[in-house]
Amino acid sequence: KCFLYCNGLMDHLYVCQNGNGCTAWYKAPGHFTGTLDAFVKITRYEGIRSLWSGLPPTLVMAVPATVIYFTAYDQLRDYLHARMGSWSHYIPLLAGALARLGAVTVISPLELIRTKMQSQQLSYRELRLCIRSAVAQDGWLSLWRGWGPTVLRDVPFSALYWFNYELVRTWLCRQAWLDGATFMVSFTSGAISGTVAAVLTLPFDVVKTQRQIELGDSEVHP
Repeated sequence: KCFLYCNGLMDHLYVCQNGNGCTAWYKAPGHFTGTLDAFVKITRYEGIRSLWSGLPPTLVMAVPATVIYFTAYDQLRDYLHARMGSWSHYIPLLAGALARLGAVTVISPLELIRTKMQSQQLSYRELRLCIRSAVAQDGWLSLWRGWGPTVLRDVPFSALYWFNYELVRTWLCRQAWLDGATFMVSFTSGAISGTVAAVLTLPFDVVKTQRQIELGDSEVHP
């Protein structure tokens, strides 16, 4: 029903309903041969603007999510530092997990809207119809469809990321005899920890995306 490719930071989706309305590159055998091929074909057949599909809800989601996440992480880290003592190595793991859990819960409905707009060429009227039909059928909790897989993806990701980031950064500083992290130390630490966390949590992202795409499909595509 759908396929997923990653642009290195965020997921971008293209869904064809029963093969109807598919562009030439989707009907052709082989589809994408790589990230660059996907970028070229989507730009050629759908226009450069399609690469920013769902940008408004993405911005609406990203700004509060970032504010909530990093503010909560800093506050939790400072709070736990004063109370965990010898367990200080696990503070980044716990603070990252709790901060992400709160951010995911607050932002989940906005991420659902973003996923729908990126996966299908829906007008705002059709999007409202999707949401209205889902709420009428399953209640307001339907707006948190995909919350479970999102938590299973983002909470372990944040926990693993911050835990590994602090470990790698400390190790690199020790190896280079540095008192504080330089740009390259921080960059390398972030790249390594982000790669490890992404590989381990990507399967949950596929599950989450599929559940969110299904929201209101029967109303938009009867």
